[in-house]
Amino acid sequence: MKIEIREHNNVTAGCSNISLNKEAIINDFFVLSTCLAGEILQKFINYGVRFAIYGDFSKYTSKPLNDFIYENNHGKDIFFQPNCEQAVFKLSGV
Repeated sequence: MKIEIREHNNVTAGCSNISLNKEAIINDFFVLSTCLAGEILQKFINYGVRFAIYGDFSKYTSKPLNDFIYENNHGKDIFFQPNCEQAVFKLSGV
């Protein structure tokens, strides 16, 4: 996954909130030992982008992954939600 934000004349092209179905993400993302999740999500945070992934996470039984999801859901930038509507709601900051 490549994400690029470019600036032109001090105007940033892009968006500040992204919601994505977990089915669009490679399974290795959810294996924390690959470091993909940490590296990718840190890029979003560095660029000031709030990011929500939605879908059914119940099939993941890894304690570290479940802790990672829990901790992110209690933050302000990254969210793991069960459906698109709840992901958009979390990103709206309401």
